[in-house]
Amino acid sequence: MTSSDNYKHMARALRLAERGLYSTHPNPRVGCVIVKDDRVVGEGWHERAGGPHAEIHALQQAGTEAAGATLYVTLEPCCHYGRTPPCTDAVIASGIEQVVVAMEDPNPQVAGNGLRVLREAGIEVRAGLLATEAEALNCGFVMRMRGGRPWVRAKLAMSLDGRTAMASGESQWITGAEARHDVQRLRARSSAIMTGVDTVLSDDPSLTVRLDAHDEARQPLRVILDSQLRTPPQARLLGLPGNTLILTGEQPAAGAAAFGTGVEVSGLPLADGRMDLAGVLQHLGSRQINEVHLEAGATLCGALLAAGLVDELVIYLAPHLMGDAAHGLFALPGLEHMEDRIGLEISDIRAVGKDWRITARVST
Repeated sequence: MTSSDNYKHMARALRLAERGLYSTHPNPRVGCVIVKDDRVVGEGWHERAGGPHAEIHALQQAGTEAAGATLYVTLEPCCHYGRTPPCTDAVIASGIEQVVVAMEDPNPQVAGNGLRVLREAGIEVRAGLLATEAEALNCGFVMRMRGGRPWVRAKLAMSLDGRTAMASGESQWITGAEARHDVQRLRARSSAIMTGVDTVLSDDPSLTVRLDAHDEARQPLRVILDSQLRTPPQARLLGLPGNTLILTGEQPAAGAAAFGTGVEVSGLPLADGRMDLAGVLQHLGSRQINEVHLEAGATLCGALLAAGLVDELVIYLAPHLMGDAAHGLFALPGLEHMEDRIGLEISDIRAVGKDWRITARVST
């Protein structure tokens, strides 16, 4: 098979993996294509946690034609028992002749062992084809497996002069309907939506996913950082579908029981009277949170950014001016000289309705 054919089939496997963008939490998004005699005989993707993996769907579709075929998969096949049996067993039993993998699984339970098992069974194995693209699709899963914390994506909306709310606090709506709909897709792909208690008190947000095609049963976990447990029990988001986690100081106040069902209050050690942000993310990683969608005010966004804990910024830029009395994007005290600037690497700029969406990462 030619090199261009290999790229074509792996690219197709990546497109299949994207179909699980909203539904596989806490598992990675994986796609698989099986090819025999230049024909695609099987396809599949991981649809949701607890269900068959991508390889199993593709092998079931291929049936007996899997014998002697090449299997393309975006992530190394698992070789351990979890909610489902090892995929390596099914691949070996099918008679697959060659396996092409985009990237090795960063999960320590796999981490190259799946490829080793396949090679020991006499299957030709190649790894690394479109690995960068495969890792980008599962940035949160990879971050959690390698660093113990989720990927943090900060969503912000601002005017052309960099303002997020009027001096009065009024902020609805900075951007147009198309941009706000685009944000729903970012929320839907996340494991958790995080904010600070000040945003809850000032804006009373919902922080839910509102997409017609989205599975309403899979609302991301809502996370409120609230060191002094000031979240009011009547806050809107506490009564909406899905679960809410309030992270507070080491000893949650006695009033924690007032929040009712669907709300968990958990105490974490504080740092100088504030939430230890690195500790917060490690805690969320221990809860199998892959991607955190951050929608918060300038103080929390600025603190996470200054601590090097924001992995990606998605900024919606609206074509209007709000004046110098309006609120800014980040609270970043201490930036006094040009050399103190926080550099960004912009990876994408595109129009969303009348607004512009800028995707960037902090320069390293």
